[in-house]
Amino acid sequence: MKYLVAVDGSESSMDALATALETAEATGASVVALHVVVPELTFIGDDEAPTSFAEASEELLDDATDAEERGQRTLERAQERAEESGIDLETGLLYGEPVEAIVEYADANDVDVIYIGHRGLSERFEGLLGSTAKEVVGRATVPVTVVR
Repeated sequence: MKYLVAVDGSESSMDALATALETAEATGASVVALHVVVPELTFIGDDEAPTSFAEASEELLDDATDAEERGQRTLERAQERAEESGIDLETGLLYGEPVEAIVEYADANDVDVIYIGHRGLSERFEGLLGSTAKEVVGRATVPVTVVR
């Protein structure tokens, strides 16, 4: 058995990790914790709109480095929790849209169950964009445990 836990640093995602680790201890499953990096683009140009794609790309600053560092810190916290539990934990960073990245990883890596927190760090946008947990439940081809 292989469990996938999506962690974003929120309390809810860390609760999902704890649940997966407890279940893995009882079942002998392996656990992988993944953080999805969603780089933010910051406009650094002046007030005039760019006139070409090349000009626009020069005026956008990709915040991928900061997003990767935050993700790595989140995975380090997850690793510490796993060590406290005595469970081996594989970790990794994915890039892109969280729902798509989580579901694609699960499909490509023979994951048996996905664990995800009920509410993550993007809670304030949930009304506009929808819940990541809800979308994962709807798109995953394996069982999903949503932890409150």
